[in-house]
Amino acid sequence: MNHAVPTGRSPHSTGPGVPARQQSGAARVAVVVVLTALLVVLIPLLTSIAAYATPIDPLPPVDPVDPVAPEDSDGLSVEINGVNGGPSGAIVTLLGITLLSVAPALLLMMTSFTKIFVVLAMTRNALSLPSIPPNQVLAGLALFLSLFIMAPVLTEINNLAVQPFLNGDLLLGEAADIGSDPLRTFMLGNTREEDLALMTRAAGQENPDDPTGVPLSTLIPAFMISELRAAFIIGFVIFVPFLVIDLVVSAALMSMGMMMLPPVMISLPFKILLFVLVDGWGLIITSLIGSYQVVG
Repeated sequence: MNHAVPTGRSPHSTGPGVPARQQSGAARVAVVVVLTALLVVLIPLLTSIAAYATPIDPLPPVDPVDPVAPEDSDGLSVEINGVNGGPSGAIVTLLGITLLSVAPALLLMMTSFTKIFVVLAMTRNALSLPSIPPNQVLAGLALFLSLFIMAPVLTEINNLAVQPFLNGDLLLGEAADIGSDPLRTFMLGNTREEDLALMTRAAGQENPDDPTGVPLSTLIPAFMISELRAAFIIGFVIFVPFLVIDLVVSAALMSMGMMMLPPVMISLPFKILLFVLVDGWGLIITSLIGSYQVVG
């Protein structure tokens, strides 16, 4: 008895060609869609290219401008003044940066900062407190005391030199000469004649007839020497009462046989108590401010 082998096809199947015809029809539809999209994109593009390719008439030539001869034929000149006659913003910024770079040197050499800081540091050492107050506190106090003492001088320099220069009334060299006069007067008023003579002889120059004729290169070191001398004199006066306390405490400890006990440990509270009772900081600052002759 023969059995039929199933082929996996239904009786109503039309054959293997039907799926292929369907795929070819979908491919033709896709090609038509792509061609249509390309035409939509290319037609405006070709139109614009044709528009750009249209030739235009050239512009007529322009005659060249004649060269202008420079006003000053001697060489290159640099103008630092602005529109209104005053210095330009770039020059003012350059001068400000220059002053900031040399400000520490000017603060140490030409103001009262050196003497004030030395006196405050010696006072701290006399109290046997090597790190209290710290250096930052002493430097800040000396800085603001220097600004307080130098305020009349700085105000005069601003009124006589800085503002006229910014307004265009003075040139840079004239402003520097006029601005140095108040500072010269301040340093001359606080410099000993012996120190001026010392620096004049060291420079190999003749003694000037008038102190105002001393150049700044000689006046500035003479002023610093006078400041250091005055600072050490004040420091010596401050050291004396605290030295007496140390001697008394040391003698008392020796008489009691306490030779192994450091005298500084016992004398430190008495030094601080004495300094607070006599208002030491107020006396020192008052003496420092009163030691300057400021011409306002």
